[in-house]
Amino acid sequence: MTHRGSRVLHVGSLARVEGEGALHLAVDGGAVTAARLRIYEPPRFFEAFLRGRGHTEPPDITARVCGICPVAYQLSACAAVEDACGVTVDGSLAELRRLLYCGEWIESQTLHVHLLHAPDFLGRAGAVELARTHRAEVERGLRLKQAGNALVEVLGGRAIHPVNVRLGGFHRTPHPRELAPVRERLRRALDDAWGALRWVAGFDFPDAHADEDLLALAEPGRYAIAGGVPTVVPGTGAGGGGAGGGRADVRTFPVREFAAHVAEEQVPYSTALQSRLDGRRHLTGSLARYAVSGALLSPLALEAAREAGLGDPREGAVCRNPFRSILVRSVEVLYAVEEALRIIDAYEPPPRPYVEVPPRAGTGHGATEAPRGLLYHRYTLDADGTVAEASLVPPTAQNQGAIEEHLRRVAQSRLDAAGPEGADDAELTAWCERAVRNHDPCISCSAHFLDLAVDRR
Repeated sequence: MTHRGSRVLHVGSLARVEGEGALHLAVDGGAVTAARLRIYEPPRFFEAFLRGRGHTEPPDITARVCGICPVAYQLSACAAVEDACGVTVDGSLAELRRLLYCGEWIESQTLHVHLLHAPDFLGRAGAVELARTHRAEVERGLRLKQAGNALVEVLGGRAIHPVNVRLGGFHRTPHPRELAPVRERLRRALDDAWGALRWVAGFDFPDAHADEDLLALAEPGRYAIAGGVPTVVPGTGAGGGGAGGGRADVRTFPVREFAAHVAEEQVPYSTALQSRLDGRRHLTGSLARYAVSGALLSPLALEAAREAGLGDPREGAVCRNPFRSILVRSVEVLYAVEEALRIIDAYEPPPRPYVEVPPRAGTGHGATEAPRGLLYHRYTLDADGTVAEASLVPPTAQNQGAIEEHLRRVAQSRLDAAGPEGADDAELTAWCERAVRNHDPCISCSAHFLDLAVDRR
């Protein structure tokens, strides 16, 4: 529908992003003055109905926040409750948790790379259309995803919403012979991960630059997945430092101080909270992880990153182009496959499948790296273990401010490139949708792109 002074573009519901939302662009004299990602899904109230539950329940309850990244919610909940109760899980149990998380990384990142994001670069409307012209590549992606699903199933009891995770570890730990078939699938998956990376590296990547602060966990000696210390690589904008996009002035803060640095706020046009890191927009996810911990990737993954054109993070290379996030995710898939094989080969069953986590009064904090970025949980427990207060801060909610800025820039670049005639509705819509998908929003936790409204003056 078009009328003088404004234009509203209706975009059909997209299968390649999840949830419900809308984008409002304000254009004044050819300049995009505002971009709002309006999320209108009803609140889900997980934090409210966690209150009053027993301290053993958050891992199973929060897993239902998302069917794509339930492991992230389970293990973040475990970390926070165990912290409140003064319990540390280490040794082979901690390695099994990392192994389970590798499975989620493989299946989730592969889903995004092959079925959600790749069609944008190849001019296809979706995965079905892509399969008609790139059948072998889609089938390879499905094999990779199935390998990740198999790993989650053998450790978690089922591939979706695993049921084997509990405080202190697992209800049951696997015998090495149960991991043997999965290991064989992962060995084959390593070749598929290489093939997928080389395929993606051949895509044409538009120019773009994310100048926000990058926030990810850091863990001594290895690429952080199931825990670590929040670490910030400053942005390249005004006051951000690190003008070259590198690792100058990297800073850290304890997980328990997360809320002191990452402040949530309600915006009037969205049911989802947005976040600021020390008052500034920030970005979490694959680009942030690569900036913070890329130098700690395995030699094979570092070779893959160099071959993909990402540079060598040991020499300070940082990727700040959101369109190239698909490359970083592909490197992370290869790393997760290799890491899973390493853990399986070194696995020795623990004496018990879990350590006891007796309740006590206190507040605990936990953070892990969901495929889409840093996920933070906080729980306050009464002396008998009853949850008195809960807070969940998902990565997509943290990224929304940055996504809006990237949408504004992409829309502006298309308007500028189109010249006096201006970009038509279909072109502007398509580019805005691509800008959203660059960040693989986990919209069970936040939003689905649906309508684009352009207010022109």
